[in-house]
Amino acid sequence: MNTIDSPAPFADGGGLLGLSQRVPPHNYQAEQALLGALLANNKAYERVSEFLAPEHFADPVHGRIFRAIQRRIEAGQLADVVTLRPEFEHSGLLDEVGGPAYLAQLLSAMIGIINAGEYGRIIHDCWLRRQLVDVGEEVVNRAFGGEPELDAKAQLEAAEQRLFDLAKDGGSEGGFVTFEKALTEAVLMAERAFSTPGGVSGLSSGLRDLDAKTGGLHSSDLLILAGRPGMGKTALATKIAFGAAQALVREAAEKGEGVQPRGAVALFSLEMSADQLATRLLSEASRISGDKIRRGDISQRDFDRFVEVSRELSTLPLVIDDTPAITISALRTRCRRLKRTRGLELVVVDYLQLMRPAAGTRPESRVLEISMITQGLKAIAKELSVPVLALSQLSRQVEQREDKRPQLSDLRESGSIEQDADMVMFVYRDEYYEAQRAPKQMGFDSEEKFQDALNQWQQRMEAVHNRADLIIAKQRHGPTGTIPLFFEAEFTRFGDLDQAHGTGSGY
Repeated sequence: MNTIDSPAPFADGGGLLGLSQRVPPHNYQAEQALLGALLANNKAYERVSEFLAPEHFADPVHGRIFRAIQRRIEAGQLADVVTLRPEFEHSGLLDEVGGPAYLAQLLSAMIGIINAGEYGRIIHDCWLRRQLVDVGEEVVNRAFGGEPELDAKAQLEAAEQRLFDLAKDGGSEGGFVTFEKALTEAVLMAERAFSTPGGVSGLSSGLRDLDAKTGGLHSSDLLILAGRPGMGKTALATKIAFGAAQALVREAAEKGEGVQPRGAVALFSLEMSADQLATRLLSEASRISGDKIRRGDISQRDFDRFVEVSRELSTLPLVIDDTPAITISALRTRCRRLKRTRGLELVVVDYLQLMRPAAGTRPESRVLEISMITQGLKAIAKELSVPVLALSQLSRQVEQREDKRPQLSDLRESGSIEQDADMVMFVYRDEYYEAQRAPKQMGFDSEEKFQDALNQWQQRMEAVHNRADLIIAKQRHGPTGTIPLFFEAEFTRFGDLDQAHGTGSGY
């Protein structure tokens, strides 16, 4: 730990200075006893192999001995005093502790093979506590200005990231789940799909045809929704968030009056502010143009409708966080807090290229940075057991092709995004590109040819008017394919295709 300029507050030895002078947690006797048990009977290795590693030993010599035992046992070879002696005689590793004869001393330190698992857990626990001491020292050093480029908020995020990594990688939890338990979960999920209209076992997206294709939004899944600018990614993600929030309200209402929704939908908007997003939601729900709302160009009747819809929307379990350039660790913290206090059922991130990796990390490249972000989002989905929908930009190479329909290879930094995602969807509107192909009179040598071209273009525009395609390019648990959607450009509003004829339900 760095020297503190003013040691007076710690003169009694009870403060940080006193802590730094303590011996880090260790148990050399447990280490010796475990190594003796392993040398006496290699089968004892099975009791610790799942969670113990050489770096967990406080004595580096013991760690090297464990590594040698580990290497031989996992290669199917015998690891005992006789087989290991030649290796350590040549390396000189044991000279400081008495030479190769130290292996025989370890045998005498063995108390019982049956206790090997307990010794391993003691060693692992001491290692975890040493890591916590290191994290504490790092936090203190940073707080005293050890890394001046990190402000207090960034230091908090970095500390939480270290603790999260320690809890995730250092814990010895997990292991096998009985097949009976796994089967029970599978049957329960099938029962939910059977008893729910439309066969939806997950959380409804508010889009009937999407739910039919996917069975809803499933916990622990990372879903990517990608598209070029102008395709309506944010509008579609908002529709899904809104639909999920409505589904939670309906589910609660079916259970009885006064029952609260089991959780909320968290929408992280890195590009638009919360009030801009709220205006868009109101525009979609009230069917009043957002442009007119911003300019105040609405009638009293429209304004009354606007206020009425806002009251209805205010009861939805939907929360918005518009922190720009939020880090993955800050997003994780807020999701955990929401899960603990209110419940959490869906996370939407708009969009992942605007996120930053955990504070204190310095990725070598943009590809590595995006990989850290997508891995972090997948970890949040699994840890909190919620679906995470993240929006993503597509590369410009789409614009260079004659066929503008996106492909998996069009994803920016596509390797890591495609690999970590359970589902990849693209939103595509032919109308957007067809509008750019409007014929210009100067390109034709006669009025007749221009009118023919104009008529053909108008026919193509009518065919794709208010149409959008949701392309499922990857789905780990189901089929891929294209889902036609209705898109109302004036209100940037998506819905099921039959809404174009007024038969579907909107917001």
